[in-house]
Amino acid sequence: MIAIRLKKGYSLKIAGAPSAALDVLPAPSRVASVPSQLPFVKPRLKVKEGDALALGAVLFEDKRNPEVKFLSPGGGRVAAVNFGERRVIREIVIDLDSEEDHVAFETISAADLKRIERDRLVALLLKGGLWPLLRSLPFRDMPRPDELPPAVYVQVGSTEPFQPQPAVYLQGNEARLRFGLAVLDRLAEGRVFVAAAATDTEILKTFADVLTHTYAGNYPAHDPGVLVYQSRTEPTANRSWYIDAQDLLLMAELLQTGRYPTARTVVLAGSQAESPQHFRARLGIPLADLAAGRTRAGDTRFVNGGILTGHATTAEGYLGFFEKALHLLPEGHESGAFLGFVRPGFKRPSYSRTFLSAVNPADLTMDCNRNGGLRACIACNYCPAVCPVEILPQLTYKSILAEEVEEYLAHGLLDCVECGLCSYVCPSKIELLETLKGAKASYYRDQG
Repeated sequence: MIAIRLKKGYSLKIAGAPSAALDVLPAPSRVASVPSQLPFVKPRLKVKEGDALALGAVLFEDKRNPEVKFLSPGGGRVAAVNFGERRVIREIVIDLDSEEDHVAFETISAADLKRIERDRLVALLLKGGLWPLLRSLPFRDMPRPDELPPAVYVQVGSTEPFQPQPAVYLQGNEARLRFGLAVLDRLAEGRVFVAAAATDTEILKTFADVLTHTYAGNYPAHDPGVLVYQSRTEPTANRSWYIDAQDLLLMAELLQTGRYPTARTVVLAGSQAESPQHFRARLGIPLADLAAGRTRAGDTRFVNGGILTGHATTAEGYLGFFEKALHLLPEGHESGAFLGFVRPGFKRPSYSRTFLSAVNPADLTMDCNRNGGLRACIACNYCPAVCPVEILPQLTYKSILAEEVEEYLAHGLLDCVECGLCSYVCPSKIELLETLKGAKASYYRDQG
């Protein structure tokens, strides 16, 4: 077993961690698919408002590869197709029937899995709409169905703040996860790596026979890009695929039951959440259903996904295809506390050790106030100090602004795991993550 310990990175010390308690949310009256949150996908609609749909019916396909379908998370009627700027499809809303019809997909058994042709297995995942749960490094797009990966990494757990705990979502699903690993074994022809936290003794014990990596250290030690960076022995590893363990459960459920999966375990977290905890929730659930009666008084920011990597949204939004967490954070509209510049900042979350919070062991309330305005890079070297893949974000950023493609590639842009730490620690409030992520995406499209 390979033990990865991340020496850099950074772990945020913030309040609002969810408990391990798990409740089942009531069935919603509507769900939605959110194409705008799918990176690189160019959706081509296959439905219109008023259409009747079965659970698992095709909603849209990716124009780049029409084989890749995205299916309806519910059976009912298309209530709305909402567009954003430049006619980007923001969401497809479905009013659910009391009795939902569903598309029946082919099932396979463990015995079938041992002899099924790889192309046939790929076709089943494409038809079942769950192929996009697989992602490919370094650009984090879905992989091409006709490619054979150098490896597939399975993330069990996360060092990102407030994500679902494996002990919660794997309880009673151990056999299903093993079935999913067997599926990946057929897809990758045996090159499957499974990584779990070195501190998760129960997972290490239960899956000792299949675990290949353990990770430890700061966020984002769990990230597949970090695991590849720390353990690669040849350049082809940079094109490895990855999937979250909970998403692998959905894939296994589809193949075992022949029915498009409808639920996953999510967390409601953040200091604005009353009693943060885990929930079993419908895919595509309205965020209002998740937050209703569980939000503290005050102006609240809804963050769908990770605190540093997610999407700012509202209570009118919906849980996306990949999202497993809703964070409720104070907006923090105030421009600054009176005489704040002379206050010691004992309760102020900050990477900088100029505040007394550096010696405060308590979890601190994180709000969405930038606490300052954009200014030029001051060469503080905070960003390279936390970068988990040891690139120099400030120099990469300047190379991007200068449009020096070869230079920013030489600095290691493609190794960037898009963790958001560089933006978080930057005292100049530079959106380093958005710049680096945008440059990676532009380079990827240009190769295409």
